[in-house]
Amino acid sequence: MPASAPLPSKAWSVLIVSTLAFTVCFMVWMMFGVIGIPLKKTLGLNATEFGLLTATPVLTGSLIRVPLGIWTDRYGGRIVMAVLMATTIPAIWMMSYATQYWHFLVIGLFVGLAGGSFSVGTPYVARWFPKNRQGMAMGVYGAGNSGSAVNKFVAPALLVAFGWTAVPQVYAAVMLGTLLIFWFGSASDPSHLVTSRASFGEQLKALKDPKVLKYCQYYSIVFGGYVALALWMVQYYVGEYGLDIRYAALLAACFSLPGGVLRAIGGVLSDKFGAHSVTWWVMWVSWVCLFLLSYPQTDFTVTTVNGPQTFHIGLNVYAFTALMFILGIAWAFGKASVFKYISDDYPQNIGAISGIVGLAGGLGGFVLPILFGVLMDLTGIRSSAFMLLYGVVWVSLIWMYWTEVRRTELMGAKAPEAPFSRSFVR
Repeated sequence: MPASAPLPSKAWSVLIVSTLAFTVCFMVWMMFGVIGIPLKKTLGLNATEFGLLTATPVLTGSLIRVPLGIWTDRYGGRIVMAVLMATTIPAIWMMSYATQYWHFLVIGLFVGLAGGSFSVGTPYVARWFPKNRQGMAMGVYGAGNSGSAVNKFVAPALLVAFGWTAVPQVYAAVMLGTLLIFWFGSASDPSHLVTSRASFGEQLKALKDPKVLKYCQYYSIVFGGYVALALWMVQYYVGEYGLDIRYAALLAACFSLPGGVLRAIGGVLSDKFGAHSVTWWVMWVSWVCLFLLSYPQTDFTVTTVNGPQTFHIGLNVYAFTALMFILGIAWAFGKASVFKYISDDYPQNIGAISGIVGLAGGLGGFVLPILFGVLMDLTGIRSSAFMLLYGVVWVSLIWMYWTEVRRTELMGAKAPEAPFSRSFVR
C-alpha cells in the first residue's frame, strides 16, 4: 500500500474492533487488582501471597505471547484472536466458584491467556497500514491498555453492589459479546501472512540479537512496570492512605487511564520524531517521578536552639496521584515508542519480535508484583516498590546511553539536524 494512498475503510474497521477486543482482554487480565483485595482479607494472605495472586494471570499471558505472535504471522490475526478470546470465557466464569487460594491460582493461569492478545493484535493491525502510519496504528491498538482503568471503574461498583463473585460473571458475558463484535467487524488478508515455516526455536534465535534484548529491557519497565503498578495501586492506596476501595480504584485509574489511552499519541510522536527520541525522554521522566515516589513517609527530629523540632516528609495523596499521572503518561508514550523500534528494524518479522518483547514486558509484570510483596514483607516500607522500579529505570538509561546516545555523531556531516535550526533556513 503506497504511503500516500487513502486508507481503506476495512483497515479502520479492523483497528477499531481489535482495539475494543484488546481493551476487554486487558480488563479481564487485570481483574485480580480489584477483587484480590477482598480475597486477601478472606483468605488471610500476606503481601507476598497477594503479589503472587495478582501476578498469576500475567504469567500465562506473557509466556503465550511468543507462540501467539508466530501463529499470527502464519495464520492471521483474526482467527488467532477469536480462538484466544473464546478459550478464556469458561475460565473467567469459573473464577466465581473458586473458594481456596490454589483454586484462584490455577484458574488465574487460564484467565491470563487474555493477556496474550497484545501479540496478536499488534502485527495484525500494523499490516493493514503503510509503514509511516504503523506507529499510529499500533499506538491506537495499544491504547487497549486502558482496560486496566475500565476494570477500576467497573469492578469496584460490581463488588460493592453484588459481591466479588459478580465481577468474573459479568466479565465472561462481556468477553462473549466482544468476541462476536470482533468476528463480524474484522477481516483477513492472505497477503499479510508470513510464509516462513521456521520453528519456534529458530524464531526465538532473535533473542541473540542485542537490539532485541535492549528492547526487552525497555519494555520490561514501560509495560511490565505499568502492569505491576496497575495491579498494586488499589491496595497501595487502601493501605497507605486508608481510602475506601472505590475511591482507591478511582485514584489508581489516574495512572492506568493515561497509561493506556495516550499510547496512541506516543505512536504518533514516534512516527514523527523517531523511537529513540521518545524513549529517551520517557526514561528520564520516569527516573524523576520514581525518585520522588520512592521516598517513604518519614518523621525526624532536629535539635534546634529552641529545643527538639519534629518534621515530616512524605507525599500526600494528591502529590502522589499527580506523580502517578505523569508516570502513566510517560509509560504510555514509551510502550508505543518501543514497538516503533520493532516496526522500523524488523518489518518482516513483527509478530515474532513483538511476541518476544511482549514476553519480556509481561514477565516484568509477573515478577514485579511478587517482588513488591517480598520487599514490603521484609522492610515494611510500601514505597519500596518504587525503589525497585527506580533501579530498573537506571538500567534502561545506562543501556540506552552506551548503545544509542553515545554513538550519535553530534558534529559533522552525519550529525542529526536540530529541530529548531530549520526555522532559520530560508
